[in-house]
Amino acid sequence: MADGETGGRTLPALRSDARRNRDRMIAAAREMFAERGLGAPLEEIARRAGVRVGTLYHRFGGRTGLIDAALADRVEAAARLAETALACPDPWRGLVEHLTEIARWQAEDRGFTEVCVHTFPGDLAIERAKARGHELTRRLVDRAHRAGVLRDDVGLADIGLLVWAVVRATEGIHAVEPEAWRRHLGVVLDGLRPETAHRLPGRPLDPDRVRAAMAYPTNAGGR
Repeated sequence: MADGETGGRTLPALRSDARRNRDRMIAAAREMFAERGLGAPLEEIARRAGVRVGTLYHRFGGRTGLIDAALADRVEAAARLAETALACPDPWRGLVEHLTEIARWQAEDRGFTEVCVHTFPGDLAIERAKARGHELTRRLVDRAHRAGVLRDDVGLADIGLLVWAVVRATEGIHAVEPEAWRRHLGVVLDGLRPETAHRLPGRPLDPDRVRAAMAYPTNAGGR
């Protein structure tokens, strides 16, 4: 995201001291979101950055604007991962490598994990980047379906929630077994293969309904 943009707003160019403050706030937010998730206290983020919380609100408008500024680049990088996966000539390997890397990022960064599952206002850079990533990942899933290497009763939203569930399920033991998610992701990936699959109840989850259900509460914790 450009220096003069946040939360869909275009802001005037920053003086050097204001730019340093902004950079410190973004760095502190990235660290705390990674450690504690998107609900990390804004007052503590400001303290870690060496500024007053009022400065943070003035610069970013509150929590949602700060999330956008701090994590949009991370989400854009995730979309580029999907581009790389699409370049893999093997549809199954491309999908597996992409899902594995996304799971690794989620295991290392709680804020990124929550950004992946929550929906934000459409005018934010973070949501635009997510939309691009979703479209590229949908193409990965569609390609795997066409190749017959992915069971046809599982859709993109199902897969996204399964990866998230693996990471969350192993979160409690991350300190002693930081790679535990890999084992459980392997079980999930085996379950996505069609060879010995049993038909699942119901239909694949609808991505639009899932996004609506997972809307991030922008009025919580100081927007």
